[in-house]
Amino acid sequence: GVLMAIVGPNGAGKSTLIKAILGIIDPIAGSVAIYGEPYKKQRKLVAYVPQKGSVDWDFPTTALDVVMMGTYGSLGWIKRPGQKQKKAALEALEKVDMLSFKSRQISQLSGGQQQRIFLARALVQNASIYFMDEPFQGVDASTEIAIINILKELRKAGKTVVVVHHDLQTVPEYFDWVTFLNVKKIATGPVKDIFNDDNLTKTYGINYKVAVNK
Repeated sequence: GVLMAIVGPNGAGKSTLIKAILGIIDPIAGSVAIYGEPYKKQRKLVAYVPQKGSVDWDFPTTALDVVMMGTYGSLGWIKRPGQKQKKAALEALEKVDMLSFKSRQISQLSGGQQQRIFLARALVQNASIYFMDEPFQGVDASTEIAIINILKELRKAGKTVVVVHHDLQTVPEYFDWVTFLNVKKIATGPVKDIFNDDNLTKTYGINYKVAVNK
């Protein structure tokens, strides 16, 4: 498996890139293929954790119900989730240490807890590729550690995890691959090879020491 970060300044197009891959928005030109097929044919292989700010947290639903939504793609339009899906959802909640909050309204959870719930929703999909839009944004230190440990487990299981990420200091510690983006692709490759002053300067217009201290 692989953990890949997409980094770049605000407005660089990081979230837009993921939304175009997932068919949430249409690309201006060209097409997107996942394992050689359009996303619509491969959606069961893909899981998505949206940016926290894009979610309606006041929607009246429980933590367990949100995670159960992750099972819908495998059921088709007609079937309703049953005991098998509920068991998988409860296991995902346990994995993110949120099982005791399963009946809590999503609006009553802290930012870090909400992020764990959406991670559990992605886990229950048992996808091959996971796209996550700033999963560490606005979470406490313990949640960040919990999330990165789960991402490393996914990598160990042979999954591909693509993360829009803004904390440059943690890129070498958390990720194997990195893509530098600023409206266009600046560079992409193994962190050990391309995470350097040259690419940071091309992407951010400032040197590495300034970039990591911003």
